[in-house]
Amino acid sequence: MKQNRRYHSSTDVARLAGVSQSAVSRAFSEGKSISEETSRKVFEAAKKLGYSPNFLPRILLKHRSGLVAVVISGTGNPFYAMALEEFTKALQKTGHQVLLVQIDSDHSLDGLVPRLQSYRVDAIVSALPVLSAVAAEAFARIRIPTISFNTPVNNDWVTSVCSDSVGGASAVADLFVKRGARSFAFITGSDGSYASNERLRGFKNRLRKHGFPSLAIAGGNYLYSGGFQAIVELKERGPIPDAIFCANDLMAIGALDALRRSIGIRVPEDVLVAGFDNVPEASWGAYDLTTVVQDSRLMVAEAMPILQSMMSSSSSAGGTLRVVSSKLIERSTTLKLTKGGRVRNG
Repeated sequence: MKQNRRYHSSTDVARLAGVSQSAVSRAFSEGKSISEETSRKVFEAAKKLGYSPNFLPRILLKHRSGLVAVVISGTGNPFYAMALEEFTKALQKTGHQVLLVQIDSDHSLDGLVPRLQSYRVDAIVSALPVLSAVAAEAFARIRIPTISFNTPVNNDWVTSVCSDSVGGASAVADLFVKRGARSFAFITGSDGSYASNERLRGFKNRLRKHGFPSLAIAGGNYLYSGGFQAIVELKERGPIPDAIFCANDLMAIGALDALRRSIGIRVPEDVLVAGFDNVPEASWGAYDLTTVVQDSRLMVAEAMPILQSMMSSSSSAGGTLRVVSSKLIERSTTLKLTKGGRVRNG
C-alpha cells in the first residue's frame, strides 16, 4: 500500500547539517544573526532533503500570513483577467503571496464575507466592487483591509479605486454627436452595477446637454452574448439607433457581431459603436473598436500604496476613494458622418 507523503522537518535538516534546530529557524528568518558557515550547512541540507519552512507557526505567532486574497469571478471578462495579472505582479513585488479566491457573483463582492472569515489573509483586493453599505460594514467587522475597483461605498476598512466612468461616457456622447448621430442606445452591464450606472449617467446627461433627451436602453449583463442579444432586442423595438454605447467592450464586440452578421447592418456606415475598458480584443482588426480606456495597470498602481498603508496600520486606515482618469480611443467603429456616408476623421 502506498504510504502518505511525509514532509521533512526542520529537525531533519538540523540533524543532517549537524546544527541545532534553532539554527535552522534563524537561517530561514530575515534579519536573524547566524554565521555564514552555519547558514551554508543549513541550506545545503535543506536542498538535499527538499525542505522548505512551514509558515503556519509564523502566522500564529505574528498574526500575519503574508497572504493577500485576490478575488475573481472568472476570466471570461478580459478586463478582470488583466486586473488579476496586474494585482498578482504588484503583490509579488512587495513580497506577498496571492491566494486566489473564486466567487460565483459576476459583478460584486457583497456575498463574500462568510468565506473570507476563515482565511488568515492580510488583505483583500479585487476588480469586483463592494456595492452596498451593508456589505462594506460586513468587511469592516472582519477587520481585513479591502481594496476594490469601482466601489460606491467605503469605510475605515474598505477603499475604492475607480475609473472615471462619467467622464469617459461623456466623451463617447460628445464623439457620437460630433460624428453626426441623432439617435442613441446604451447597453447596460449587470443589474445594480455601479460602473454601468455611472457610465449610463454620464452618457445620458451629456446627450441631454447636446439636446438629445431620448435614449434607448437594453441589458447585456457585461457578456458577449448579452451584447449580441441586446441588438436583437433593439431591432425588435424599431429602427436601430444611429449610435450605440456599451458599458464594456465584451458587450460591444457581441453587438458588432450581431449588427454585421445577424442583422446585416454596417458599422460604421449605418451605426456607430463604442465600448469601455480597452481590452486587447478591442484593437483586433476584426473589431477595431472605439473605446474608453479603463487602465487596470494604473488602477493597481494607485491601489498598492493604499494597501501597504492599510496593512501596516494596527487600526483603521482606509476609507479613501481614488478616481483614475479615463481616455477615449477612437478606432474605425466611429467615423465622421458626411452626406455621402461616413469617412475617417481628419
